[in-house]
Amino acid sequence: MAASLIISYRVKMPIGSCFCFILFLSMSTMISYASLEVGFYQLSCPSAETIVRRVVTKAIAENPGLGAGLIRMHFHDCFVRGCDASILLDSTPDNPSEKEHPANGPSLRGLEVIDEAKAELESKCPGTVSCADIIAFAARDSARELGRIHYEVPAGRRDGNVSLRDEPSSHLPQPNSNVEQLRQMFAQKNVSLEDMVALSGAHSIGVTHCSFFSHRLHSFNSTHPQDPSMDAKFANDMKSKCPNNDQPSSSSSENQNIEVPLDVLTPQRLDNSYFKNLQNQQGLLASDQALMASPSTARMVALFARYGRLWVPKFADAMVRMGSIEVLTGSQGEIRKNCRVVN
Repeated sequence: MAASLIISYRVKMPIGSCFCFILFLSMSTMISYASLEVGFYQLSCPSAETIVRRVVTKAIAENPGLGAGLIRMHFHDCFVRGCDASILLDSTPDNPSEKEHPANGPSLRGLEVIDEAKAELESKCPGTVSCADIIAFAARDSARELGRIHYEVPAGRRDGNVSLRDEPSSHLPQPNSNVEQLRQMFAQKNVSLEDMVALSGAHSIGVTHCSFFSHRLHSFNSTHPQDPSMDAKFANDMKSKCPNNDQPSSSSSENQNIEVPLDVLTPQRLDNSYFKNLQNQQGLLASDQALMASPSTARMVALFARYGRLWVPKFADAMVRMGSIEVLTGSQGEIRKNCRVVN
């Protein structure tokens, strides 16, 4: 039976040089998610969400970059086979898993956080809390730690037992995707255009490798060596960080290893500066800056850039909806004892 919930959000906003205050925002929109329920583990494992939050809070305190990794992990998991923790499965000799795909590979961060939370949950409530729910909780808690964004997560997901290396290619956006390609890919998952733009705001935290955007700096096309949609001063700054692969002193492997913040203004704070960056032609990935090329998405960018308090609940709402993509529930799938292997 579908579970209904009212989502409330709290945002911590700075005022001048004073201490931050907590602003309460509430939405009375009723949202239904089939077979997922807020407080799903209230009886079977009451401390489940508290345990995940404690592990995530500690991890982010030690390394803030892990928060961005956990939010990204949730997105990459849900868009491939649904939110079933297939992204956590290790490869076997006969079956390379999603972890081996270039979109994940060495850039997949936060696995040890999920492992730690799962180990504690198995000790406390054996065979009860799914790895898929742990990912969803961890992404929510990361948004709380890095952006003071609070929302409830409906739970009850089950874990899948299949993970294929090549599947992310047809389900995850590419760094050079245009707006129409992005729209189609998100629409396939029943994610609206507004949700797509709101979710893109997660790129206000985290890093990317030079190799994903260096062509915009050095070899955009035959007419423009540098992408004209990128601010010239910003591009020059990025050139100093990302060498030209065509130069004898540089190499593609060098660019693959160099990381730069997706948001140079507030790289460790989940906020609406991402949208301000796009307005200033300072989106690193072509797929990000592309949001300014379409009137419909550009209007949303302008709105979120101007009103951070509007973006916050839109982002939280979109995260909840994304977390319900093609979920396994009831007797489907399994509850893995170890998130890296099927039972």
